[in-house]
Amino acid sequence: MTNDATPPPRSEAREAHPEHLGHVIFIAASAAMGGFLFGYDSSVINGAVEAIRHRYEVGSGTLAQVIAIALIGCAIGAATAGRIADRIGRINCMRIAAVLFTASAIGSALPFALWDLAMWRCIGGFAIGMASVIGPAYIAEVAPPAYRGRLGSFQQAAIVIGIAVSQLVNYGILNAADGDQRGKLLGLEAWQLMLGVMVIPAVLYGMLSFVIPESPRYLISVGRKDKARQVLAEVEGTEVDLDARVAEIDERMRREHKPSFKDLLGGRFWFLPIVWVGIGLSMFQQLVGINVAFYYSTTLWQSVGIDPEGSFFYSFTTSIINIIGTVIAMIFVDRIGRRPLALIGSCGMAIALAVEAWAFSAPLVDGKLPTTEGTTALIAAHVFVLFFALSWGVVVWVFLGEMFPNRIRAAALGVAASAQWIANWAITASFPSLADWNLSGTYVIYACFAVLSIPFVLKFVKETKGKALEEMG
Repeated sequence: MTNDATPPPRSEAREAHPEHLGHVIFIAASAAMGGFLFGYDSSVINGAVEAIRHRYEVGSGTLAQVIAIALIGCAIGAATAGRIADRIGRINCMRIAAVLFTASAIGSALPFALWDLAMWRCIGGFAIGMASVIGPAYIAEVAPPAYRGRLGSFQQAAIVIGIAVSQLVNYGILNAADGDQRGKLLGLEAWQLMLGVMVIPAVLYGMLSFVIPESPRYLISVGRKDKARQVLAEVEGTEVDLDARVAEIDERMRREHKPSFKDLLGGRFWFLPIVWVGIGLSMFQQLVGINVAFYYSTTLWQSVGIDPEGSFFYSFTTSIINIIGTVIAMIFVDRIGRRPLALIGSCGMAIALAVEAWAFSAPLVDGKLPTTEGTTALIAAHVFVLFFALSWGVVVWVFLGEMFPNRIRAAALGVAASAQWIANWAITASFPSLADWNLSGTYVIYACFAVLSIPFVLKFVKETKGKALEEMG
């Protein structure tokens, strides 16, 4: 039986090495600034949770909804960013996100009611959702294949640095306010200042969007081939046959049409199989409970007897571990591949979460965990974050930027990222109630998801290391 379909040629882009790698790194780092804001905005609320509870006198359920409502905005932003980027370009999409981040920072710092705070947090969430899609998509489209894994890792590196910086800023502001989250600084309560500082990186993100080039694939899609050729020369080098590269991309895009939600449908399971794999990767990344460590860690540690300044400090050290793990992943993602890192991380997370579950099962003595269990819980929490960061934290973003065929990439990435935010919302909104029910049992649930991610990767996830984007699908 013959197959009339001609396999795609092996692209010479595989061997592309730009003359000015530093410039390519700058472009990727600038785009990843959206990831920094993603991490900062997601985690900065950690330092304000208890202050918001006391200022507005709300219970755990209402408080969880205020914290989690940003994730609804994230899901909407992620679902729509692909279409927006395909219509007006990747760079304009970044600029819109920068404006929304800035507005959210100012509004969240100056709320006049709880609903007002929730609204600004939701607007910030929309910007996060956009950044979660456009960052990895843009980097994947401008990065030479030989460096794409490492450059794609910039998104997660920026996220974890944003998380760490937010915790460091929170810790510094708390100390300046004499350990009182509602202490006055510059005419505001400390927690308001924590949320408002984000205006600085938001403005910087907007400025950087004016000095980096548009994606060559978007430029070709709107007929600007000369400009696309210039950008390809910048990022892949002049030794590559630029006319052939433009023709290769153009030919692919001529055989394709603008991605839409309809393009993702097929088969008896509604979505195409590759889309379900992306959704699965996104959901497992969140269902292991990683964002509990970044949204609720100060509240969690205080609930088992650690003082406020100590809880802020441990939130910061967890963020440093997060950065270390991300650096490890960036070193190895193009050397040993995406799948091996994911499997290593799943095993490590499952063990660490199980140990945390054991530690939290101990009865409190005078409102504190016993010394042995308390120390074990702290160590296990850091180990969990380390294994997440060196694996799923990075490889999921790299996979989502690479794994989809060109014709559906933006739309599929949007759906997968939207699913990620929905899972994130489910974990974030449910944690306070689950913790009140049984903190140990909650961590058993997270450990089970870590275990289930192992057969998922083994059966459904294919390695994308070293392949050109035009070869996907």
